[in-house]
Amino acid sequence: MFEVQKKYKDEVRAKLAEEFDIKNPMLIPNIEKIVVSAGVGEGSKDKKFLQSVADTLTIITGQKAVITPAKKSVAGFKVREGMPVGVKVTLRGEMMWNFLQKLISIALPRVRDFKGVKRDGFDGRGNFNFGLTEQLVFTEVDYDSIIRVHGMNINISTTTEDDKQAERMLELIGFPFTKGK
Repeated sequence: MFEVQKKYKDEVRAKLAEEFDIKNPMLIPNIEKIVVSAGVGEGSKDKKFLQSVADTLTIITGQKAVITPAKKSVAGFKVREGMPVGVKVTLRGEMMWNFLQKLISIALPRVRDFKGVKRDGFDGRGNFNFGLTEQLVFTEVDYDSIIRVHGMNINISTTTEDDKQAERMLELIGFPFTKGK
């Protein structure tokens, strides 16, 4: 069991139930899944770069990345339906807790001039989104094997519909938010 997962089970669940007056233990907020994705933009024509991004996300998350195709054609962006436009990994269970532990304790503190993650990434339905500008904050990534530096989007989906509950849960787990609102 990971430190973050243990903290959630031992301390955070009880605090959330007390703070938000939740009687039913099934209604206590929990993290459902984490989706790590990266758009490749112009790199969709470069198969080597696309595979490099997929390999990087696979190394970072510990789970095989999936190349995502475009759902429909957009003439202004020269994108055709079925053309590869991004890479994503959906994490659940042990892999999710492992990634969250790595993200909180290793990767985010390595971000240059890091003052915390902004709180404005909540979507109104209890899910939190934020982006990283480069993949080099993860220690697993070999600097020499990188073709081009790329960012990634991280989406943390929770079981609650309330942003306040989701924010408080992530805060109690140890997610480094910026100070104040």
